[in-house]
Amino acid sequence: MNIQGIHHTAVIVTDLERSKHFYGEVLGLKESGDRPAFDFPGVWYEAGEMQIHLIVHEPSRTLRGTNQIDTRDGHFALRVPDMADVIQKLDQHSIAYTNKPDSITGWHQVFVTDPDGNIIEFNALRQA
Repeated sequence: MNIQGIHHTAVIVTDLERSKHFYGEVLGLKESGDRPAFDFPGVWYEAGEMQIHLIVHEPSRTLRGTNQIDTRDGHFALRVPDMADVIQKLDQHSIAYTNKPDSITGWHQVFVTDPDGNIIEFNALRQA
């Protein structure tokens, strides 16, 4: 195999408008116009060179069933240039997060959940 990178990650959501507000307004992701006319609702967002695909699905065991932040649960990570901007935006929207500025990974990490409990990690190089 010659894997060239991650093209997209698919995230199951239950309420498209609520999720569009979170991913589009709170996170500031730009909607991609490339989504075909599937027979189920969803939306695609651009995230650098990859995409995040929101797929509407009825509540099932594929959802975590909680908005508790567990940094060891399955998640996807978004690299950001400035963590202060992320934290300011999360605070502005009263979004709960776990802040790990001194993570042993070597970068600053912040974890949140979307409205359906999907975990998202933001990470940035530590400021010297």
